[in-house]
Amino acid sequence: MAAIGSLIFCTDCGNLLPASKGTTKNILRCDCCGAENQDLGSRVIVTKTKPSDFPSPLRQKLSSFQTVEKHKIQTDRVDPNMDCPKCGRVGIRYTELQTRSADEGSTIIYTCECKYKWHMYN
Repeated sequence: MAAIGSLIFCTDCGNLLPASKGTTKNILRCDCCGAENQDLGSRVIVTKTKPSDFPSPLRQKLSSFQTVEKHKIQTDRVDPNMDCPKCGRVGIRYTELQTRSADEGSTIIYTCECKYKWHMYN
């Protein structure tokens, strides 16, 4: 007889045996082949698993950090009201990123054509 969790199977034919009575003195008779099997339903079986035991494409994609490659997505915009503090140019290109916790504001990174960069927290 083989026990998997609370299910008990006949060792002769593999058929599911009747419900366990919870005592090893009980004999379970297989309805399929008639073999007598000792009731092992009272035995405690502990199994342990880890996430890698059940691989999935979704789990493989998950991680605590996501890497964003800036060249693959277009996030730059132009702020027509912003002036460059270094050269005075009007209309500065900016990118908005979430660099802090989700419940905090985003970070605005400004880049002027004169190569001057600065950031502001929203």
